[in-house]
Amino acid sequence: MKVARLLLIGCALTASFAACAQYQWIDADGRHVFSDRAPPAGVPADKIVSQPRAGSVRAPAAPAAGDAATPAPATAEVAPRPAAETVDKTLEARKKQAEADQAAQEQAAQAREAAARADNCRRARNAKAALESGQRMARTNDKGEREVLDDTQRAAELKRVEQIIASDCR
Repeated sequence: MKVARLLLIGCALTASFAACAQYQWIDADGRHVFSDRAPPAGVPADKIVSQPRAGSVRAPAAPAAGDAATPAPATAEVAPRPAAETVDKTLEARKKQAEADQAAQEQAAQAREAAARADNCRRARNAKAALESGQRMARTNDKGEREVLDDTQRAAELKRVEQIIASDCR
């Protein structure tokens, strides 16, 4: 009994495939069109994407010669893709946003660089004031020992500090 039911269901499903026969073609606007009727005569054969097998669907009846009131075949068209203008506007908006982000990053980098220059300038001016004051100055050498600057070392350090002031204090 189960085999008979399965066989009956299988035959019903096989018969329903013929009812699902669909034509698919690309119209003059480049859109895919799906229909249960054959495409219009003006559609070239290379634009027909799929069509049912010859024995599965009846050929559509030809309209009578004087029958102008015959409606056009019903076709279900796929929703058109977004217009190129919409895509262009979206891409343009993204491009502007990316440019704005990059400009903001560049401004932030310039601000950090300006802050570092200002800090270097402030430190160099303080060092110059200390060097010009005439007080004793000491620094730590490579061995970790403290050494007092003599006049030649003080002059060399003052020259270096003045170069830093010239470059960072504009």
